[in-house]
Amino acid sequence: MSAPTAAANPWLSWDYLENNWSDVARYTGQHVSLTVEAVLAAIVIAVPLALLAHRLPALGAAAVGTSAVLYTVPSLALFGLLVPLTGIGRTTVLIGLTAYALLVLVRNTLVGLQGVPPDVVDAARGMGYSPARRLLTVELPLALPAVITGVRLATVSTVALVTVGVVVGYGGLGQLMYRGFNSGYRAEIMTAALLCLGIALVADLVLLALGRAVTPWLRRRSR
Repeated sequence: MSAPTAAANPWLSWDYLENNWSDVARYTGQHVSLTVEAVLAAIVIAVPLALLAHRLPALGAAAVGTSAVLYTVPSLALFGLLVPLTGIGRTTVLIGLTAYALLVLVRNTLVGLQGVPPDVVDAARGMGYSPARRLLTVELPLALPAVITGVRLATVSTVALVTVGVVVGYGGLGQLMYRGFNSGYRAEIMTAALLCLGIALVADLVLLALGRAVTPWLRRRSR
């Protein structure tokens, strides 16, 4: 990184991007990678857990309660608790981000499954559908809008939480923010903040388009 001068220190600086492009690109890639990996890991855990909880209501209450407890733990405290077990770096941040995404995904998937009309389920049962086929071809497709909404919420919140990972040395664009606060270089802070906003906006728009693509019946209904 080239050292900025105190005189040329605006909030927005094209010179900063030109002189520090490699750092900006590296931390942006790190930020996106952490977000994608954490959300995908949370989906892999949350969806099967929600499906099981849907069949066993007592387990559903326990799953939502446990994920809610995890969500109430401050991120700094959670990373601090994980460090003795997983060390300083990427693994600690990834586990923490996945834990925070679980509540939204488990809750939304359960809400979607519970919102499937009982008469639709009864009709599928009457047609001889097995429980597995009923789940895959009837209940899950009807629950998809709620699931996708949960993925969107989890993704946007994860983009913001990645920056906190700077406390354990792996915070994506949070590294630039931290460096900017320490040096007083406002362009570095603003660049990182705008990139975080951009990542969140692009991710939300992509997931919104994906949601519309996989639920065409909702578009026909709106027409």
